[in-house]
Amino acid sequence: MAPLVAGLFNGIMPVRLRAWDGSEAGPADAPRVVLRDRDAVRHILARPGELGLARAYVTGSLDVDGDLTDGLRRVWASVAENGTSLPGPVEAARAARVLVTLGVVGPPPPPPTAEARMRGRLHSRERDAAAIAHHYDAGNDLYELLLDESMAYSCAYWTSDDPGYTLADAQRDKLELVCSELGLSTGDRLLDVGCGWGSLALHAARHHGVAVTAVTLSARQRDHVTDRAREEGLEDLVEVRLQHYREVVDAGFDAVAAIEMGEHVGRDGYAPFARALRTRLRPGGRLLVQQMSRRGARPGGGPFIERYIAPDMHMRPVGETVGLLEDAGLEVRSVRAMREHYVRTARAWSDELERRFDELVGLVGAESARVWRLYLAGGALAFEDGSMGVDQIVAVRPDRPGDRAAHRAPAGGAR
Repeated sequence: MAPLVAGLFNGIMPVRLRAWDGSEAGPADAPRVVLRDRDAVRHILARPGELGLARAYVTGSLDVDGDLTDGLRRVWASVAENGTSLPGPVEAARAARVLVTLGVVGPPPPPPTAEARMRGRLHSRERDAAAIAHHYDAGNDLYELLLDESMAYSCAYWTSDDPGYTLADAQRDKLELVCSELGLSTGDRLLDVGCGWGSLALHAARHHGVAVTAVTLSARQRDHVTDRAREEGLEDLVEVRLQHYREVVDAGFDAVAAIEMGEHVGRDGYAPFARALRTRLRPGGRLLVQQMSRRGARPGGGPFIERYIAPDMHMRPVGETVGLLEDAGLEVRSVRAMREHYVRTARAWSDELERRFDELVGLVGAESARVWRLYLAGGALAFEDGSMGVDQIVAVRPDRPGDRAAHRAPAGGAR
């Protein structure tokens, strides 16, 4: 099989390959990809490319001995430097003979049970709720295992290289940065759209005396935030709703935040999403959107992300998002690129996953644990090589005429 694989990479084997009969080929110092059985090849033949490889890995038919991140990095670097090639007629005939001889030609195996199977109209309330439940209702125990104590499941903001500076410190600094950019002060009203496990809502109420309306489609998140607010005596300041953002009719908020939620509204849904955020703000109110972006002509999440992590998600270049916010009548004041911060965040989550992998398997099963391992390793690399980014975009709802008092600039000054 090695010549077939090398042919796809223009004659270069970026990893070592081991087949189910124990035979090996490829560079001795590279991570070793292990094909444990013929189903690994059948998955790849059925869905060539990212999805077939993901299915083979998630089921355990394909594995990696050594560092998964290093293996992925070598493959991506080889593709970037040397490209890939499809076999011509002669090579294709030779490949077919090899595959028949090896006994791998046949019906494809069933997809992993961890794969999302979405139904209904795209971005209807019911389908959006199912998409959120697929990832976020996997169990609070899972996220408590991976995340820091704030349960912040978004890019942190790393302000120190000191060895004692932890992910929890970086998430606290991110939450404080958001509050500063929004110019929050005691008595303000904040709408937290897609509140997750309440890290921002609780931080804003606890440290800034803000009255927060937090919105989520995940029942488990709603219950978690409600319980945390009650435990901390913040129930008078934090209201949590199990509600779609389109169903929020309140207006006059001093600030609105959407932390890594805009990726879930879809390509065609972002313009009405941006208009809805503007409508919720009072004149002069501030908006902060923290959102992942995708470079170039690949705006979606990709086959693996959309089947296993975030069904129906859509990412676009950051400039397009800025344009959509401006088209909605918002005035963009700053864009803070945070790509390098997500590399460190994803690696911190990945390190915790590897440290507690057996616990994770016990919680969610082997397939889902392998989904998370692949997701975090691949995500860190996507931010590392710049194919994905994340940005904090700050905007205001203009208060004409005169745009009074710069819409109350944040504590750090207008940017």
